[in-house]
Amino acid sequence: MDAEDVIVGAGVYGSAVALELARRGRDVLVLEAGTIAGGASGGPGQRGVRANGRDPRELPLARRASELWPGLADAIGGPTGYERIGHLQLLEEGAELDAARRTVAEQRQHGVPTELLLGDEVRALEPSVSERVVAAVHCPTDGVADHTATTTSIAEAARRQGARIVQHTTVSGLRVERDGVVAVVTADGEDVGVRRSLLLLCNTGVPDLLATAGCRLPVFTVLPQVLVTAPLDPVPVRHLVGHASRPLALKALPGGAVMITGGRLGREDPTGRRVTDPEQVEANRADAAAMFPALADAPLTVATADRAEAASVDLVPVVDRVPGTTNALFATGWSGHGWAIAPAVAELLAAWVVEGRRPDLLAPFGLGRFGGTPTGS
Repeated sequence: MDAEDVIVGAGVYGSAVALELARRGRDVLVLEAGTIAGGASGGPGQRGVRANGRDPRELPLARRASELWPGLADAIGGPTGYERIGHLQLLEEGAELDAARRTVAEQRQHGVPTELLLGDEVRALEPSVSERVVAAVHCPTDGVADHTATTTSIAEAARRQGARIVQHTTVSGLRVERDGVVAVVTADGEDVGVRRSLLLLCNTGVPDLLATAGCRLPVFTVLPQVLVTAPLDPVPVRHLVGHASRPLALKALPGGAVMITGGRLGREDPTGRRVTDPEQVEANRADAAAMFPALADAPLTVATADRAEAASVDLVPVVDRVPGTTNALFATGWSGHGWAIAPAVAELLAAWVVEGRRPDLLAPFGLGRFGGTPTGS
């Protein structure tokens, strides 16, 4: 088995890049250790599609992605669940207002519609929000999408374009000759030939694969916690909501439930199962209730931390060429930063493969920002 372009990982990034390359007439093979959308690109609830509150380096990508999301379902011929509902980043302290004004100015400079709302202006959009909230940064073009549906639809579109997606196939290593990857090695010991390019887009699996080639990445695995309430009537949350200082994100789901996330983490128990931490569950619920008192007694129907994600030490994605090669790229460290910008990044990764040079918008995400290529024995 071989292909012109081999992609490892069939999450939203692997599937989207496969689609982009297949549309260009390339022979594409995607190898997925589990199932499509079986990792961080799937799971309960929805994902935020936001530009608001991002690292400035990501804003040009977020702006481009905001142009693509509204028409994505039509472009891929399948559902995404995308809805543009706006994002509010809440503030509780007057001292945070100066930073909020800088955020507004910077996002506007990058073409992201943004405004600072005060007190009653916030409550006009979110009538159930706590009196603790003194202001909010509002981005009306942000929204939400169904990540499982989106990833599955993109993968099916890639298949219709001719890409091959092989599930339940774990890649365990790389075969490098001179300055290029000539094959990947599966856990069964099979060599899968790489005729032109390789893309490692399996997120949490990328660091281990690069380690087989002598490269150590400043990336670690996290287990983000996801809570979902029972359906509420009335639903207290109307927008995609974040917070300037609390690790909190809220969104109303179809059917009236509220999804509570924001960066609190689960853990592995002694048997290796990925589980929630009761203290983190209660802390997440307390933050949610502090902002929306109607959530104080809302029962939970979901409390999980079973979808591993990758994060870099500076919490910004890492996208670069595999050190020592001319034909292999990788992307990882997407936790909290990758979903919304995936359509834009996929375009750029495909262009990098086809044209052979790094797009300018991806330059800030290279290994060079860490002071050199992290390598080890």
